[in-house]
Amino acid sequence: MVPIEQTNDTDREMIRPATNADRDAIEALVFSVLADYDLQVFPESTDADLKDIEGHYINRGGAFDVYLNAQEEIVGTVGLYRIDDRICELRKMYLYPEQRGKGIGKQLLEHALLKAKHLEFSQVTLETASKLKEAIHLYKRYGFEAFEPEHLAGRCDQAFVKDL
Repeated sequence: MVPIEQTNDTDREMIRPATNADRDAIEALVFSVLADYDLQVFPESTDADLKDIEGHYINRGGAFDVYLNAQEEIVGTVGLYRIDDRICELRKMYLYPEQRGKGIGKQLLEHALLKAKHLEFSQVTLETASKLKEAIHLYKRYGFEAFEPEHLAGRCDQAFVKDL
């Protein structure tokens, strides 16, 4: 676990690897944020990866991490889905609304980019929806550039790429 902005021993926030035991909390967060933006949930396709986080991410050479608040509740998520030995896709980077504007999204993105380098990926791609303006602004600030992928997930209308 990685402690984040620790002010004292009882006020700890951290990022840790997710397990399949976290599935219900992760789905609740992801599906809630999608609903907030009027984006459709696709439990049998785009979001099927959440049914087996360890199998879809960790065991395939990627990562899926959760951000815990001081009460050890999952309030943020970020995944790195292995495409091949060189490329991973940033997926499921979400925060509950009350957590936004505190720099947590920035911390999650920086964490994911460092982890992608550690896992020896040389490129990170992502797909997103234009409704997620704050996230798109963050991606661009970190050097992601728009590109045309071969396909997009059903709720996405933009794709970005960053070389590491």
